[in-house]
Amino acid sequence: MLVNQIAVFLENRSGRIAEFSRVLSDAGVNIQAMSIADTEEYGILRAITDDNEKSINALRKNGFNASSTDLVGFSVEDKPGEMFKVLDILEKAKINIGYLYSFAKSSKKSAVILIKVDDNEGTASILAQNGINLVDQDIL
Repeated sequence: MLVNQIAVFLENRSGRIAEFSRVLSDAGVNIQAMSIADTEEYGILRAITDDNEKSINALRKNGFNASSTDLVGFSVEDKPGEMFKVLDILEKAKINIGYLYSFAKSSKKSAVILIKVDDNEGTASILAQNGINLVDQDIL
């Protein structure tokens, strides 16, 4: 039901994302999903790795500002309208989504969607009551 992600504040300059990935590579960490939101001066890189604790320690040791947070994860069939069905349920329940990212799992013909909300437990409960397939860290 919950997926832990890391968030890293990066200066918006050439090579900074490569440096992020080098640090994790050197630490033996696999990046499973990643999203970047940027402005002219900085960006927030959000990632799911196979070992977030190890990732944060390695990043901090190398001067990165890194933290972690939990997201609600669910999966849907990888076809038109499936994400809308879930987002419509959440909208009707007045759940505000701060951000989301998703990725398709071609081997399973499904998509995993991760959302940041104010109330993880309440949101997960609403989704479960509506038959939505919740996922956790192991599904990635």
